Amino acid sequence: MNVLIPSPLRSYTGQSRAEASGGTLGDVLDDLERQYPGIRFRMVDEQDRLRRHVRFFVNGDAVFDLARPLEPTDELCIVQALSGG
Repeated sequence: MNVLIPSPLRSYTGQSRAEASGGTLGDVLDDLERQYPGIRFRMVDEQDRLRRHVRFFVNGDAVFDLARPLEPTDELCIVQALSGG
């Protein structure tokens, strides 16, 4: 599956796109972690919840559940919100 990587996470991947596999969003994030150690913690907290400042879109639809089933042909877009004052 094609995964679009936001700028703040490109220090892990070195590129704006990555390939990952898995049957659910959680599985795909686990595969990204296997390939790019440390990246998952930037998106998922210690209680296995999606971090508030990160959004996931599968084929353009927002996803809020790690158990969301995915197909190998899906495209996952990871978006990180910017904050500051």
